[in-house]
Amino acid sequence: MTLAYGYVKTKVTSEPIMKPSRHGHETQYHLHCNLQVDGATWDVAVNVGTNDADDLLKYKLAFDFRHPLIQTLGAAAAGSHDLTGQAALPALDFLRSDLLANTGKWRDSDVMDGSDTAEPAGSLKRLLSKAHQENIDVYIFGRFYSEGDGLHDVHLNQGSTQSFIHRPGNDSNDHNDVWQDGAVLVDVGNPEWAAYFSAFNQQLVPTDDLGNPLPGGATI
Repeated sequence: MTLAYGYVKTKVTSEPIMKPSRHGHETQYHLHCNLQVDGATWDVAVNVGTNDADDLLKYKLAFDFRHPLIQTLGAAAAGSHDLTGQAALPALDFLRSDLLANTGKWRDSDVMDGSDTAEPAGSLKRLLSKAHQENIDVYIFGRFYSEGDGLHDVHLNQGSTQSFIHRPGNDSNDHNDVWQDGAVLVDVGNPEWAAYFSAFNQQLVPTDDLGNPLPGGATI
């Protein structure tokens, strides 16, 4: 089945903490915090890197994010918004929209060692902590948990290979898809917002209409 995708407009209700998660031969690290969504407490898991030097993150952390999407999100009601199957903003696609224009170059994450000072974990933790302490609006895009309340896959969700390939006519494994990318946006009280975007080095672009990498693809 198609993975449920969308965003939440919410408040952060706990300080962010780092948690490891084993995936095959590597350990991935996520920042987790609680969110107040639709009258319930949700979890969010935001990818910040791995301990595998061959599969680090590319990331952008922009504190001068400017895009018409800001007006759309600012006018939205608080709570969860299902965007599954949509093929236009406010659903996110890093490759098929101008979302990332004027956000600077992609940067390489540090090799994660479990500490929350490595980048981008350190900077993103400070941003989420600011959102918590100042009770400001955050907008988190990703896939909804299949069990329980929460969001994950807060990163590029296309361009993966091997077991992640999306087969035509078969949505039993659609970890690759278009218009399902994840991100964190924070209304810091300025005309410009703060924004966090990420992708794994082993995800390859450009992609086809199913979100699979095209021949000759390269890291974003």
